[in-house]
Amino acid sequence: MRRYLLSVVLLLLSLPLVRPALGEIPACVPVDVEAPLPLPRNVRAPAAEGCIVYRRAPRNLAGATADVLVFGDPQVKSAADVDYFQRDIIDPLRGRHHARLGLTLGDLVDDVPALLPAVKQATASLNVPWMHVPGNHDVDPGTASDEASLGLFHRAIGPDTFARETPLANLVALDDVIYLPGRKPAYIGGLRADQFAFLARWLPTLPKNRLLVVALHIPLFDADGRETFRHADRARLFALLAEFPHVLVLSAHSHSQRHYFHDARDGWQGAAPLHEFNLGAACGSYWSGAKDVEGIPDATMADGTPNGYAVLTVKAGGEYALAWHAARDPQDTQIGLHAPRVLRRGAYPAWGVFANVYMGDDDTRVEFRVDDGDWMPMKKVLQPDPRLLAENVRDDEATALRGYDRSPEAEVSQHLWRAALPTKLAAGEHRIEVRAFDRWRGEVRATTTYSLLDAR
Repeated sequence: MRRYLLSVVLLLLSLPLVRPALGEIPACVPVDVEAPLPLPRNVRAPAAEGCIVYRRAPRNLAGATADVLVFGDPQVKSAADVDYFQRDIIDPLRGRHHARLGLTLGDLVDDVPALLPAVKQATASLNVPWMHVPGNHDVDPGTASDEASLGLFHRAIGPDTFARETPLANLVALDDVIYLPGRKPAYIGGLRADQFAFLARWLPTLPKNRLLVVALHIPLFDADGRETFRHADRARLFALLAEFPHVLVLSAHSHSQRHYFHDARDGWQGAAPLHEFNLGAACGSYWSGAKDVEGIPDATMADGTPNGYAVLTVKAGGEYALAWHAARDPQDTQIGLHAPRVLRRGAYPAWGVFANVYMGDDDTRVEFRVDDGDWMPMKKVLQPDPRLLAENVRDDEATALRGYDRSPEAEVSQHLWRAALPTKLAAGEHRIEVRAFDRWRGEVRATTTYSLLDAR
């Protein structure tokens, strides 16, 4: 009997702490540990001191490489949006992807927490373990404090902060939305004291030869010159990460796409710049724009990036690769082109071809040629994508609604290149070819045409 009671006590001590009441922040951070990694002992301490519950998980991210699906902002607000998400993002992936894990970087819904189970069910149909990060639109309506802001998320989805240890990489998902009721905006990016306590206790236990992925909703960099993530929290996080040589930050929230490399100007003291991939949204521009023949909105984002999803490929030794895939695009287009259809032959070459290189950054080499001529460099420009500007004009000139919501007003793109088109060529149609050297994929190309006509 005494041996039986002792076994029961030991079993109870090994279990996670009791689930918190609705609206409370979970007391312990769950960490899933994939086989065959050793399962550490639970860290039983107050949340303020870094309580951790380790859980055994099946082997997923192992071998030489493994893929992770990454979604930003599904952001559904209605049953119609759930249907768009299902048909535009989920259905084309079912039975066709090779991922072994999935991540959603917040804003599963658009202030409609009743739809959280529908989004979870849709992503679950991809049949891989999934990590959901909460966003600012996932908070409880009318909540009075940050501490009580994610009760419905906890009930429908799970914890807001958690981690996963795998043979190839370690991943941590962090709720980085500090809810500020009564203010405008009613939130700011940042981390709670209990999250820092967890990180301070967990990070030193990790090997530094594996990739460390930090998954967030609100980006760590400032937007529009404003402090959109608390600088003190960012500095504290950077201090905890600085000793890791292989770190990738994934964020969403902006409904645009860019690569940001943190350095000493941002307070980063690591040996190399810290790469943050702020990926585009699954919903694009909030499921807006004219519908196609399938009845799904265009959803192009304000920087000209098509809606879609990313694939993170994790590799041994802390290496990784990233790829962006536009929704339902069998061509897997990586460059969006815009050029005039016709120019006057012999005119001053003041009109250009624009290339929106969706995965481009400041170091991306982009070149063009006409009619198989010599490759010539294109110049990176900070301006709106003319393709979306043209869509804005079509919306302006329409005499009837072209969609439930029109496409967003075009904003400056962080990955747009331009080159002037030659006009001293033979009259007729000419082929434009653009190539970009993707950091991970290598060379990617796109083509279009323009015509030169003699003026009468």
